Parts: sequence; structure tokens; C-alpha cells
Amino acid sequence: MTTSNLARAAAAALIGAALSASLAGSPAHAEIKNYEFQLTQPTVQVGTDRIVTVRLVDRTTGKSIPDAIIFATRLDMAPDAMQEMVTKVTPMPGTEPGTYRFKATFGMAGRWQLSLGAKVQGETGSVENKLVVTAEK
Repeated sequence: MTTSNLARAAAAALIGAALSASLAGSPAHAEIKNYEFQLTQPTVQVGTDRIVTVRLVDRTTGKSIPDAIIFATRLDMAPDAMQEMVTKVTPMPGTEPGTYRFKATFGMAGRWQLSLGAKVQGETGSVENKLVVTAEK
């Protein structure tokens, strides 16, 4: 190899190394369909001011996703064919990154559907899930 070819090869190698290092430093984002909410406990006791905790996870890595913006919540008895049985849902502070807590009144035993909508920072689209919580006496 001549000196000029050697210099070009070395320059190309340095540019390639710099590009791969800069790409490695930028976080990889999953597709929005890879995110989901999961209940931490599938049951609650019937009563007022009950707390339901969910985790937002990236299904491809299993890691919790903190700092999502929850923009939609609804809690009703749709699984038991009583969609009109709706209760107020109040967001509460999470206890650890990637967990989201909600306070609600579970007025009767049965299956309640918690519908959530959220935006994940850095992602296009929104995460929407319907989770079933069973209220027990």
C-alpha cells in the first residue's frame, strides 16, 4: 500500500469508529406497539380509596418506562357487561420509576376494566391498554 492509500484507509477507519461510537451513545427507541401496561396486583378489596398500581414496560427488554404522560384513564365494569358502572380515577405519585398509581372507589365486587392511554417520551403514537382488575369482598 502506498502512503496515500494507507492514510485514506486510516481516515476511513477513524470516521467509521467515530460514527459507531456516536450511534452507540444515542438511546434506541422501541416501536410504540412494544410498550404495555401491566397490573402489579390483579385484585383489590371492594371499598373507597383503593390503589391500583401498574407498570409501563417495554416488552422487548422487560424494562420499566418512567416519565410517561398518562392522558386517558377510565375505570368501569365493562368486563361484567356494565359499562355504565363508571368510577372516578385519581392519579397518584408512583413509588418507583416506571410505576403509575391510581386511586379509585370500587363500589361492588366484580371485574373492573382500567383503560389507560399514555405518551412515551421520544416515541410517536400512544400506548393504549385495557386491564382487568377484580374487586373482592
